[in-house]
Amino acid sequence: MNTETLMPYDEALERFEPVLGLETHVELGTASKMFCGCPTTFGAPPNTHVCPVCLALPGALPTANAAAIESTIRIGLALNCSIAEWCRFARKNYFYPDMPKNYQISQYDEPLCSDGYLDVEVDGKTVRIEIERVHLEEDTGKSTHVGGATGRIHGADYSIVDYNRAGIPLVEIVTKPIPGTDRLAPEIARAYGTELREVMRGLGVSDVRMEEGSMRFDVNVSLMPRGSSEWGTRTETKNVNSLRSVERSVRGEIERQAAILAGGGRIFQETRHFHENTGTTTSGRSKEEAQDYRYFPEPDLVPIAPDTAWVASLKAALPELPSARRKRLQQEWGVSDLDMAAMHNADAIGLVEATVAAGAPPADARKWWMGELARRANEAGVPLSELLITPDQIARVCAMVAGGALNDKLARQVLEGVLNGEGSPDEVVAARGLQIVNDEGELTAIIDQVLADNAAAADKVRSGKIAAVGALVGGVMKASRGKADAGRARELLLEKLGVSE
Repeated sequence: MNTETLMPYDEALERFEPVLGLETHVELGTASKMFCGCPTTFGAPPNTHVCPVCLALPGALPTANAAAIESTIRIGLALNCSIAEWCRFARKNYFYPDMPKNYQISQYDEPLCSDGYLDVEVDGKTVRIEIERVHLEEDTGKSTHVGGATGRIHGADYSIVDYNRAGIPLVEIVTKPIPGTDRLAPEIARAYGTELREVMRGLGVSDVRMEEGSMRFDVNVSLMPRGSSEWGTRTETKNVNSLRSVERSVRGEIERQAAILAGGGRIFQETRHFHENTGTTTSGRSKEEAQDYRYFPEPDLVPIAPDTAWVASLKAALPELPSARRKRLQQEWGVSDLDMAAMHNADAIGLVEATVAAGAPPADARKWWMGELARRANEAGVPLSELLITPDQIARVCAMVAGGALNDKLARQVLEGVLNGEGSPDEVVAARGLQIVNDEGELTAIIDQVLADNAAAADKVRSGKIAAVGALVGGVMKASRGKADAGRARELLLEKLGVSE
């Protein structure tokens, strides 16, 4: 249990200025591993997607995955990086149980991509995050520590290792130090992670499923006293696997470090573990420096020398990047900055876009995804994209409302039925009998009964108190179980009462 004292966030920011750094690991969505032909499918039985190469058996030699190299270059181009004309792999030496070779094939002083940037929008301002490097390496296996209270090796009864993940192509995106974030440091960290994930999705290089570990963050934080020019000692919170946790880990580490420094203590350069239940971190191990890994060129792989014409063709073929797409859609849909930001934060832009492509007006598509469906997703504790409803189905509901077959109240019931697995919107309407009452005879009969049951309200309308007709319309809607056309019901009520507006 973490027993360290924390300083309130506002007080911490009055006394200290944070400096951030983010290292992001992204598993590439290639069919085979980085240096062998084993499949990369997630969720296979343990140790079934392995071979002599990824298990590092004697005599087995690696061969670089060309698709992974191409994906890394495309990532670098999307992040405005320079692409190396010549680079090579290196061996990064360290012992860990989920490293079959006891070294990792990575890149050291010669990354494939370097000196880029990614702009993010935070609190109405554009913040430029400078990228130091984008390099390619192989992922490790996965250790599971069984027993104990934390799921970590300390206190566990035993550990088991699954090498299926060992050797999967892994891109590491490393920012330069990010000063000047001030009180927005946690939000900027989250915004960067969000935008980076969208870039990866847009490029189609990874599924970036953070719950499966295909995108994870190492969050570096240091503090320096206000007015100082010397950066403090940083800590690195490892393997943070959700965007919300990125934000919380930055905030928690600022509060922890501030309390230590204000009390006369010192910060040690170390890795730390983030705890979802408390939003705090605990110490992992002392942080190695580059020389501790004893990097040296990988002797079993030839250098990489991307042809400049090929790189230029990859750049020309890049898809529209998320920021440009948002600006274009905002113009096309005529929505405000605030509404666009809300859709972005809810990860709803793609869903709204697909609904519009299926025929719905942008305003209607946004209304349903950001209203009723966002509420249901929040209640279920799932992202919008995991709701059991498609953009095509939402577009059909929009069409039925526009055509007068449904009103908003009935449309919500249709959505409920689709989400419950009762079928398509048309099937739910038919099964539940949700069509609006458009038959004049049926509607007139309902109105006559409502007038008979509400003589006092009818007399008020006749005497000129037209506002009282609202109660009569409500009676019609109740009697029709919400299926009457409210506008037409009002017209007929006033006509029967001999009143004109």
